[in-house]
Amino acid sequence: MSTLIVVGAQWGDEGKGKIVHLLGKKADTIVRYQGGNNAGHTVVFDGKKFVLHQIPSGILQPGRRCLIANGVVMDPWALRDEARFLESRKIRVKGRLFISAWAHLILPYHRYLDALRESGQGKIGTTKRGIGPAYSDKVGRVGVRLADYMDPPTFRTLVEQNLSAKAPLLKSLVSLAVLRNETFKDYDSLRRFFEPLMADTPALLQKDLAAGKNVLFEGAQGTMLDVDFGTYPFVTSSNPIAGAACVGSGVGPAAIDEVLGVVKAYTTRVGDGPFPTELKDSFGDALRERGQEFGATTGRPRRCGWFDAVVVRHAVRINGLTRLSLTKLDVLEGVDPIRVCVAYRIDGKVVKDFPASRRAQAEAVPIYKELPGFAGPVKGITRYQDLPDAAKKYCRFLETEVGVPMALISMGRSREETILLDKSFRWIP
Repeated sequence: MSTLIVVGAQWGDEGKGKIVHLLGKKADTIVRYQGGNNAGHTVVFDGKKFVLHQIPSGILQPGRRCLIANGVVMDPWALRDEARFLESRKIRVKGRLFISAWAHLILPYHRYLDALRESGQGKIGTTKRGIGPAYSDKVGRVGVRLADYMDPPTFRTLVEQNLSAKAPLLKSLVSLAVLRNETFKDYDSLRRFFEPLMADTPALLQKDLAAGKNVLFEGAQGTMLDVDFGTYPFVTSSNPIAGAACVGSGVGPAAIDEVLGVVKAYTTRVGDGPFPTELKDSFGDALRERGQEFGATTGRPRRCGWFDAVVVRHAVRINGLTRLSLTKLDVLEGVDPIRVCVAYRIDGKVVKDFPASRRAQAEAVPIYKELPGFAGPVKGITRYQDLPDAAKKYCRFLETEVGVPMALISMGRSREETILLDKSFRWIP
């Protein structure tokens, strides 16, 4: 048996979908343990582009079982559409995808509440998909779980209670009658759709672990969007970090063997909030175009900046990372010099650990180390020894600076565009 957690070690969009798809060849079960359909994982498989939001990207590996666990908040309509999309592309979902009966649902009133907040002073740059309000209902103990949804009397009672409480807040956006109609839209057909998918996922996982199977846990977003350890309040509403894989799926921490952190060769983030190494110039714009840095979910342009070792060291510590996967090294081809942020200057002091204070995060001035750039082409290289010396030096510098070895270097979205570094990493196919 082997268990692996794959997490984003920056602000998300690091390329986790491709890595999960690649390593999923060794998995028997792939588990999505948190987040909602605000996440977007882009994978190129057999020459076709797939953008997935809720279903684990491991579904693209034939014969693997995929679980949407209890830590996820699920949009029933969006999930059904995603499953239909996959089936239309000849990717079998039925009999392979199972959803936790304990998972909470995103309902129409959650999306309206999200839009209401984003229109006011509390705006933080969400996708307006209702994820935050759904998690608020969960911790407020008024949420609706899939098990409740599948029981009509319980569901109707819970919905009416929630509509009574939320309608006054939403009267400027939508009437109670419209909200009720939207919430019950397609209810009978959706129940039939979810009936064969709903499962006791902790029990399924326990059987897998007892049988010695390989289980891969997949998070959404990234460490710096973690509601506890990210750039609060400009964060997501759940915990993308590795520790949440246990809470979000129903397995104990003793069952986890390794944690792989996925990092981009530079840094990006979507939405508002502090970003110390952001490049607000023509080179930042060029980096965005070269890396095609536009959100898979919303199409929003991502903010781009130099690699921030302070951020990644924070992710190493919080997640207990054992290895790294570096993505998009090819985007830096021809850039000279390449800069890496190794520390911050805050209030005149040099700081190497990421600060908790929102003022310190906003005012941190990066301290850079310059490294020589490398010429190409590097895209298409699949052996580490064939990389330019400066590219290899850059990779080794990052390893040393953050304190974790690299297992993989990714040069593109397809699984073939990958350099496999560490043969002792048992998940490498």
